[in-house]
Amino acid sequence: MDHFQEKEVIQAILIADNNVDNFRPLSDNISTALLPLVNVPLLDYALESLNHSGIEEVFVFSSFFLNDVREHIKKGISSCSSWSVNMTVQVIGGESCRSFGDAMRDLDAKGLIRGNFVIMGADTVTNANLRPIFNQHKKTLKYDKGAAATVIFKEASSSCRTGNEIMIAMDEQNSRLHYHQRIRMNSKESHFEIPLDIFLTNSQVTLHHNLIDPQIAIGSPTMLSLFSDNFDFETRDDFIKGILINEELLDCRIYVSMLPNEQYARKVNNWLVYQIVSNDVINRWAYPLVPDMGVCCLWQNYIFLKNNIYKSPTASLAKVVLRENVVVQGGTVIGAGSVLQSSVVGSNCRIGKDCRLTHAFVMDGAVIEDGCTLSFCVVGPGAKIGANSSITLGAVVGDGCIISKESIVEKDLVQKSPPADGKTEKIGEKAYIINDIEECYSSDSETEFFQERPKLEIPKMKTLPIINDESDYNSVTSDEDGESRQGSPIPDDANIFLSEVLDSLARGIEVKSNPDFLILEINSSRYAYNMSLKEVNFNVVKAVFSLEPIKEAATNQVLSVIDQIFNRLGSVIANYIKTDDSMMDCLKAIEECCEEQPALRAKVAQIIHYLYDKEIVSEEAIRLWHKELDDDESTWLKAPLAKLIDWLDQSSEGSSDEEDDD
Repeated sequence: MDHFQEKEVIQAILIADNNVDNFRPLSDNISTALLPLVNVPLLDYALESLNHSGIEEVFVFSSFFLNDVREHIKKGISSCSSWSVNMTVQVIGGESCRSFGDAMRDLDAKGLIRGNFVIMGADTVTNANLRPIFNQHKKTLKYDKGAAATVIFKEASSSCRTGNEIMIAMDEQNSRLHYHQRIRMNSKESHFEIPLDIFLTNSQVTLHHNLIDPQIAIGSPTMLSLFSDNFDFETRDDFIKGILINEELLDCRIYVSMLPNEQYARKVNNWLVYQIVSNDVINRWAYPLVPDMGVCCLWQNYIFLKNNIYKSPTASLAKVVLRENVVVQGGTVIGAGSVLQSSVVGSNCRIGKDCRLTHAFVMDGAVIEDGCTLSFCVVGPGAKIGANSSITLGAVVGDGCIISKESIVEKDLVQKSPPADGKTEKIGEKAYIINDIEECYSSDSETEFFQERPKLEIPKMKTLPIINDESDYNSVTSDEDGESRQGSPIPDDANIFLSEVLDSLARGIEVKSNPDFLILEINSSRYAYNMSLKEVNFNVVKAVFSLEPIKEAATNQVLSVIDQIFNRLGSVIANYIKTDDSMMDCLKAIEECCEEQPALRAKVAQIIHYLYDKEIVSEEAIRLWHKELDDDESTWLKAPLAKLIDWLDQSSEGSSDEEDDD
């Protein structure tokens, strides 16, 4: 009869509605599991990942917008989504569940889980093969019956904190977890306090402080019952800490599995991570979860072009510049003269003429009128942005909002109706600014399923360091109709050099270093990476204008901030910008910075005038640079500089008249 044993069905749990407050105002009207990332709902990424790992039965647990999640799953099954072929997916939930712990206790009460299982958030994007880790967990259970879970982490060299970073201590021999601490997002730890007993009672302990927690785990059947027996387990971190503190009492232990470098895993728990993961998907780090492979569908939606351009055949783009890392879905119309870079545009959008989109995420049906500037922002479904408006610095415009023309929205969250408490500012016909600090952390709003957060504002999109968290992923390739090409390369020496110069300058300002010492550091980096003088000139200027005080300055304050920076670093720049060629390098670096930073772009003429007054660039260099600017792609730059050129002409005429009088 042993030959007729029932086959083990590998089950998985996806927790939806995570981090509801972090995705306001869009999460007020849609489940975070259905939030589109590169025009695909997050839930579909998670389901496709489980499908690739050979999972056979999935339970999607949802508390908010339960019917919407059910309808999405039904639609996916009826349309034969790729994950529906080999997996059974059920949607369950309860309106009374308001935390990860409540969800786990509800699942235990329903008795749906029959053995070991995979558990992760519906907002997790990963291409990791979880089957080997699942099998390793089963082996661990054979020699340790108290193994409650195997938690999965990913190494990353991160300089940008997102709330997902942790520090752990683990046994090097058997990968048992001994210490776990989530790293605070908005501060730098000078030290960690780890109990001495961990080192005294274990012969080989390894510390890891550069880990990302994608919130994936393999759970034993006892994991659910532990939540039922311990009502103080509200979050995943509560569970881990509770087990570590009471290992002997509960007779339970937790083990660790590290993902290899070539596998990708990220939890999308705020707008900053949303920006990072969108960029990673476009750059093919999460292959095969890439736009042109048709995530969750059996057909292609895009044509894949060089520089990571993904364009739908049904999109209309006449005389539009797509620079790099751009996704445009079907039915969208973009007007002439518009420039897009590192942006995602949904279906049936209307973008007017002469618009500039940089790190902008425009969702289905949105309308952007002529002359708008969008950078590091989100525009929700059906929203309308009036002509010549600027939406920047992490702003989020909710679905259905109408922003008046010539509006400036920086860092704000905007929804179409006034909030219930009346604390708001109206900025358009259907546009109200909402508070992203006080309301998001009220004492009765426990909607965070996986982690605790500090009482600070919602993390927003921003300019990221050159070398980001995922720079250590190996390149991957894709084959599709003979158009095979390699994924994004590991950052080259020039980018690493720029990053080191940026770190040196930032540290120099913080500790008030002697400028001569900074020049020595820069020169050392130059020789280490074999940089040409032209590359040094360009990157030193770019690093200065990429410093955090300048990037974070409001438009009306950027000139005063630049003046303060130059009071400290002016001699460093002057050391490199001496010749006519170096002045051109300087101006081209500023041009690139202005493309990435709206505050600089709005004051570009005044910045060049400031450099002229400081005798860093000459009149001849400014004229030559202005003459070489492309008429089509650089209209945004030539127009404001025209007034400066006129002023230089008048100054030259005045000087000539004085010489004639003499």
